[in-house]
Amino acid sequence: MTKAGFVALIGEPNAGKSTLLNQMVGAKVSIVTHKVQTTRARIRGVAIEGDAQIVFVDTPGLFKPRRRLDRAMVAAAWGGAADADVIVLLIEAHRGVTEGVERILAELGDIADGRTVALAINKIDRVKAEELLSLSQKMNDAFTFEQTFMISAERGYGVNDLRKWLGDKLPEGPWLYPEDQIADLPMRMIAAEMTREKLTLRLHQELPYQLTVETENWEERKDGSARIEQVIYVTRDGHKGIVLGNKGETIKAISTAAREELETFMGRRVHLFCQVKVREKWLDEAERYTEMGLDFKDGNA
Repeated sequence: MTKAGFVALIGEPNAGKSTLLNQMVGAKVSIVTHKVQTTRARIRGVAIEGDAQIVFVDTPGLFKPRRRLDRAMVAAAWGGAADADVIVLLIEAHRGVTEGVERILAELGDIADGRTVALAINKIDRVKAEELLSLSQKMNDAFTFEQTFMISAERGYGVNDLRKWLGDKLPEGPWLYPEDQIADLPMRMIAAEMTREKLTLRLHQELPYQLTVETENWEERKDGSARIEQVIYVTRDGHKGIVLGNKGETIKAISTAAREELETFMGRRVHLFCQVKVREKWLDEAERYTEMGLDFKDGNA
């Protein structure tokens, strides 16, 4: 009998959820950067563990929202947890029980509602064993986790044990996706996410959170390659200049890096064309939220 179900990875921004998802799936389906709040849409990655198909929901980090986009991201995160069969709370070993973790624990009781909830303490290579034990005890005193895992998502430590356990916990039933499918996002959105990752890595300060990337056109060519046209929306003329760079050097470097990663991911040639447009109010446009897989209404105060 096969098993299948949804697993929600929740936690604070930058806790390592995207890195863990990519380790579990064995491919890069969620953008991973050193900056927080990079995951916006609920990206699903699909992993096979024995007879079980695990569909991971990589949610935006849970934090204290300030803007419409923040509120929509947090709503998406809790929505992903509420829809899942199993919830995994990921925390960072070296940061311990932060205010953000305490807020998540306070809300987790209502969201869990009888669901299986596990704790994964990430980045265990950064602290001593006795600190890990103390942190595990604190967390389990605050919430009744069914199981606690000590992992390093980046290095892969403990990831296989967590995946096997998750496979055992899923309900019996037919697989939800074809065996060779690793994500349920359309390629247009995956392509946009890859370009946005390169922008986030290259640019600094607040700018990355003031921009979004949309795949405007996708053309399959006779030679087997794909022509992809993308638009990078920013809120100010000054931001457009930063993205373009001196004589267009920055956007050229970003486009090249995104194209190379897309070619590796798709296994074929890609012709990527990026342009930058100023849309001052894109953060308040429902269409932009739909493109990111978020609900515009969830951003209401």
